Amino acid sequence: MDYKISRKLSLLPPSGIRKINEKALKLEREGKNIIHLEIGRPDFDTPEYIKKACIKSIEEGNVFYTSNFGTMELRKAIGEKLEKQNHIKYDPEEEILVSVGLSEAVYDVLSVLLEEGDEILVPDPVWMNYLNLPKVLGAVPVTYQLLEENEYQLDMEEIERKITDKTKAMVIVSPNNPTGGVLQRQTLEQLAKLAVKYDIMMISDEVYERIIFDGEEHISIASMEGMKERTVTLNGFSKAYSMTGWRLGYVAAPAPVIAAVNKMHQHLTTCASSFVQAAGVAALREEKDEIGLLVEEYKRRRDYLVSQLNQIPGFHCLMPRGSFYVYVNVKAFPMSSAELCEYFLMEGHVAMVPGSVFGENGEGYIRLSFANSYENIIEAVERLKRCVSELKKAGKVK
Repeated sequence: MDYKISRKLSLLPPSGIRKINEKALKLEREGKNIIHLEIGRPDFDTPEYIKKACIKSIEEGNVFYTSNFGTMELRKAIGEKLEKQNHIKYDPEEEILVSVGLSEAVYDVLSVLLEEGDEILVPDPVWMNYLNLPKVLGAVPVTYQLLEENEYQLDMEEIERKITDKTKAMVIVSPNNPTGGVLQRQTLEQLAKLAVKYDIMMISDEVYERIIFDGEEHISIASMEGMKERTVTLNGFSKAYSMTGWRLGYVAAPAPVIAAVNKMHQHLTTCASSFVQAAGVAALREEKDEIGLLVEEYKRRRDYLVSQLNQIPGFHCLMPRGSFYVYVNVKAFPMSSAELCEYFLMEGHVAMVPGSVFGENGEGYIRLSFANSYENIIEAVERLKRCVSELKKAGKVK
């Protein structure tokens, strides 16, 4: 039978990250000991106070639909957080919407901002949703380069060259997945001027904002003069609070944008789970020093991993300033990044993501997550050293 699947789905490739993950899980089922450095999932448990808030909410009978926009208590807590930490004042009633994870929020926002034929500026490399979803919506993702030699900062001249009368929006992700780069204040100030000059909406993905190192400063572009009214800020609870399975995110934007986003959101998911929203309130209002302690541990892992990787022949990487990823240059190997990751998975039992998953600029790189235990990272490094030694013997390292 011809099921006549929508042609649009051919524009949406399967997740390259999940492809690696599924293969790694299959090897585990076959008895192999796999070290997972492919998934962007904190290895820490959700803090106990957050879990207790969720359980309490269920026990109190909060098991029904909430407002499509999210509970007012959570929207107020998000507003308090954005004002205190990001220096942006939003009206919880009209300018904040709670989503079922950040992935849903991204789809909702792109759906309401982009029309067929519109262009959207997207970093390359980047989390693949920003490259793939515009195509499904009939829009055109126009990529701007994030280059290792520029420490993954933006080339403002390149961006301005790529702005046309069809440019509707621009995506920025800081801290960045997969590079670990953090956009500097001067860069954001220049971007803000371009956004005003060309009347472009900014979509700012800030989900890694709390995972930042070496005294770096996270700056929300919406906090800059004239930018709140032309910025959609996307964030969530998955990374900072180790709540990936809870599926809780949010959108902060001008009221007309939020009203439009809600139309899509209510048709897709109705609302985020009521008791999960109660956990979100606790996360924001009862946090003590949990995230600071996690970041200290991430830094310990990062420092060890980067120092060791740069000693492996054919490997080179910059020190990431944010997120929990190391982005490794492997252009010295006469293999594609996908082939190399396949080799390391099958021979070394270390799962990593080929950079090609994140865009054309990703070829020649691989992404490693250090959201795994220090002990596992040490073992992963030893396995990679052994694998590269074998490749070197075979003459497969330039």
